Amino acid sequence: MTTPPTPEQLEHATDASERDELTRRVNRLLADRGVRFGGEDGHQFRADPVPRVLDGDEWQRLSEGLAQRIRTLDAFVADVYGDRACVRDGVLPERVLNATPYLEDDLRGTAPVAGAWVSVGGFDIVRDDDGRLLVLEDNVRTPSGVAYAMAVSEAVAEVHGTEPPAGLEEATAALRRCLEATNPHGEGVLALLTDGPDNSAYYEHRRLAEEAALSLVTPADLRHQGDALTMADGTPVRAVYRRTGQDSLHADGRGTHVADLLLAPWRAGRLGVVNCFGTGVADDKSVYAYVEDMVRYYLDEEPLVSSVATYDLCDQRRLEEALDRLAELVAKPRDGAGGAGVLIGPSASADELASAREALRAEPERWIVQDVVALSTQPTIVDGELEDRHVDLRPFVYYDGEDVTVPVGGLTRVALHEGDMVVNSSRDGGAKATWVE
Repeated sequence: MTTPPTPEQLEHATDASERDELTRRVNRLLADRGVRFGGEDGHQFRADPVPRVLDGDEWQRLSEGLAQRIRTLDAFVADVYGDRACVRDGVLPERVLNATPYLEDDLRGTAPVAGAWVSVGGFDIVRDDDGRLLVLEDNVRTPSGVAYAMAVSEAVAEVHGTEPPAGLEEATAALRRCLEATNPHGEGVLALLTDGPDNSAYYEHRRLAEEAALSLVTPADLRHQGDALTMADGTPVRAVYRRTGQDSLHADGRGTHVADLLLAPWRAGRLGVVNCFGTGVADDKSVYAYVEDMVRYYLDEEPLVSSVATYDLCDQRRLEEALDRLAELVAKPRDGAGGAGVLIGPSASADELASAREALRAEPERWIVQDVVALSTQPTIVDGELEDRHVDLRPFVYYDGEDVTVPVGGLTRVALHEGDMVVNSSRDGGAKATWVE
């Protein structure tokens, strides 16, 4: 067998107890392999044994659209820390840029010596009622999930007696190419910088470092030597993949420890960094509303994949409309992550809607609202029965400044509770293997 059974085949060939056993076997494999989310005090990463299958032609269209999107976001970040032509030419309102908490004004006038500002992207993809795949969010600071996608695909394939889907193994080679591209003439270690076991995605850090042949290091393992960064034994560090919880230059008015380590060598052109500091401006949820216009502006192309309709609440007319229609919309804090603070209007209580209206009216610049996209569903084993549960997809994209790699597949995230539309692992979500045929 080259692919797992379809949900229909599974329902016909197995009973509830056998399907329950498939779930237990998949998750035992993940537990035995140390696949966890949330650090040492976190929880086992949970998976469903019924994979999601995507059509190959549809995948090709999506991957082309995401390649276009990461090039656009990279150009935008370069522009933000350069001439800000997008503001001058009216593509992005200045107030939107000035209000983003991810803007690092200290970086104005600087740029990587080579490679890309945005080397790694993880895009949250949903399917609307018309069957279109849309980008729900752009994640270009420290997007996680690719190693979890690998682990889930391997476990599901093993339980079903098939080969894992091909494609995701491209991710580690592409990551290494991105690191090399940021400092093409440098010598020394390529490192993945982690907080250590307390980081929620530490399993991923370990696996990516091993498979991409990177040194797994914490800030305590690194030293300054002049304007260079070295290991404790003096070995030079050529490039760093940042995967720490600290992703800004400043905290509480002072430089962060990670910035103190990396920024001076990066400015001096002695160190490559993936993803660079300051890339958060490109995944700010208020900036997201303008990405399709940015595709046209920077690439002179029509967007190949669309965004979910998003409304700028600093426009008074839009704000009043959103307040009137909040029960039909989704409200998100512009700097939120992991589903925190999200209000889904159709499922919110009257008190929750009233509280959200107060927050939006008080600080409209801190929020966005979007049309509700009722996430598509996939058959999922729940207590031995196949039931529909909401899903999204996180594919991963790698850009070395010249070429884009979109490994086939990605992480399908599934809401394990009936009716729930928040799929994040931090909010009790699970995962499915993703096959492309």
